[in-house]
Amino acid sequence: MYDCIIVGAGPAGGSAAYHLAKRGRSVLVLEKESLPRYKPCGGGVSPQIAEWFDFDFSPAISLKVDTIRYTWKMGDEINAKLEDLEPIWMVRRDKFDHFLIEQAQKQGAELRDNTEVKGIEFKSDRWQVNTAQGPVEGRYVIAADGAKGQMAKWLGFKERKRRLAGALEAEAQANVANPETAHFEFGMVKNGYIWNFPKADGYSIGVGTFRGGEPQDFKSILTEYATLFGIDLQTCKQFGHPLCLWDGEQKLHTQNALLAGEAACVVDPFTAEGIRPSILTGVKAAEAIDQAIGGDMNALARYSEIVNQEWGEDMVWAQRLGGVFYRIPSFGYKVGVKRPTATERMGQILCGKLRYSDVANRALKRLTTGLIPGMGG
Repeated sequence: MYDCIIVGAGPAGGSAAYHLAKRGRSVLVLEKESLPRYKPCGGGVSPQIAEWFDFDFSPAISLKVDTIRYTWKMGDEINAKLEDLEPIWMVRRDKFDHFLIEQAQKQGAELRDNTEVKGIEFKSDRWQVNTAQGPVEGRYVIAADGAKGQMAKWLGFKERKRRLAGALEAEAQANVANPETAHFEFGMVKNGYIWNFPKADGYSIGVGTFRGGEPQDFKSILTEYATLFGIDLQTCKQFGHPLCLWDGEQKLHTQNALLAGEAACVVDPFTAEGIRPSILTGVKAAEAIDQAIGGDMNALARYSEIVNQEWGEDMVWAQRLGGVFYRIPSFGYKVGVKRPTATERMGQILCGKLRYSDVANRALKRLTTGLIPGMGG
């Protein structure tokens, strides 16, 4: 019997496995795919995550980006350098996720990939996790099986607070012209944006909407945008996937179990950043379960409080900003994105040096003038 069974080998599961195994707990990670496995994702990672680990992530980083280029309807271009900040990491998720799991294995965690979980049941003081290869038992469970996972439902979380958003991603093999530059396009898609993140061997080009609204033809929008980089998207693999955006404070613990990563709906509702919050929940879940094994009866409930405080409270501001910005993006682009300090502020937020709450009031004031007749542009 394991101290903890973790379902899902993404950033949340890998982080939890590493920190639990490092504390000497017996850990089993179950992953339905065979690692390394492809995962559609822009692959932008905040360098802040390095603070939560004691190993070097260099082998898992494809490129580092220190310049952001913005466009409005493929024109009105702005290039902004991240001054005095660590460059943002660009990763391929197959390599990054597997690297994290390998670090956990070095600490003693066990991995069973190609092992799909079929159901779970609680037996007096432990979880029995039923897999296609037979049952396994653990005192605690971490559900880190992503936006499409079944674990939250099986654990009895009836209605999670979340806003489901959608994204379409394409992987393009190409010689990258400006490997230090990440690209964002704001005018071509409603309620979201397009991104193009460089990798050592090509681009991850994607489009996402974060506020619902009318269906849009993602494929044709993305195909048109890709021509800016001399890429024919018809020749590229494309992947659609849901995003679980944070939508309010909620309980993330139950009997001997926790939700982490996208299963906990922690994706930023303004930028759709998901890797950093997922890793944060994995780190905090490991701490909570380690404390629970040590006899702390309140450790799992405290995990819910910590995630809601350290991440959720700031996401209230991210949600407000997103609500106003995506309602009038042309004005938001003009008074927000084009401000010389905008990239620096977003960079500081991504690097954990600022919170949305530090900048949101002033930003909202500027943006809401666009909602008042006669005051906006």
